[in-house]
Amino acid sequence: MTTPLPPALSRAIELFTEPPPDLDVSKGYLDLLGEQSSPATPRNTGFIQAAWASGIGSLLYDNAQAFARRFFGPWRTPIEWLDIPQGGVALDIGSGPGNVTAALARAAGPDGLALGVDISEPMLARAVRAHAGPNVGFLRADAQRLPFRDTVFDTVTSLAVLQLVPEPASAIGEMFRVLRPGRRIAIMVPTVGTVPPPLRLLPSSGAHFFDEDELGDLFEQAGFERVRTKTFGNIQWVRGHRP
Repeated sequence: MTTPLPPALSRAIELFTEPPPDLDVSKGYLDLLGEQSSPATPRNTGFIQAAWASGIGSLLYDNAQAFARRFFGPWRTPIEWLDIPQGGVALDIGSGPGNVTAALARAAGPDGLALGVDISEPMLARAVRAHAGPNVGFLRADAQRLPFRDTVFDTVTSLAVLQLVPEPASAIGEMFRVLRPGRRIAIMVPTVGTVPPPLRLLPSSGAHFFDEDELGDLFEQAGFERVRTKTFGNIQWVRGHRP
């Protein structure tokens, strides 16, 4: 390892099940995937994922998400409801440009830690430039196989990402596994809603439009309790507690 670990990533390593022998942080984030994602998990090869993984796509998504979070209430992460303790540890799955990760870190306070996980290198590069700091770190990893030990996070959140994960049930199972008992999770996804039927039949897009009760059912199957869903048009938030 030739590049020293930033403080936030040094703390992240302590949460790993098995720290990798070679820690690549040359780009400011910890890359656990290298050239390809884990062969043990399926990959999204659709054009939507490809677009967000490009430099131009990451720029457009960054600006669009910032606009939506500022002017469209359903896009705002329920930070207060997540009830992150001071000094707590938060996980943002599919962190994109990193603004949600940074908000989680502010809620956790200077002694807390917020980690953002994504597979898009351009997204992670933008996140590092804009938000990396002493208690904010970013990793390139697969949501379907998280590198962390069981029950190490005080909250987990994900914004408009799970629809791009090939096996969402696996990702939800991983979120349940790493969340501490008694703590909270909140995820936002697009739903079928008023999506025209032809658009639901575009498997090459790589995006999955969830049915109204689909994600809530997956939460309960994973073991979450007090699961609540709230839908705004084609956007749905699902919240739950780990018992």
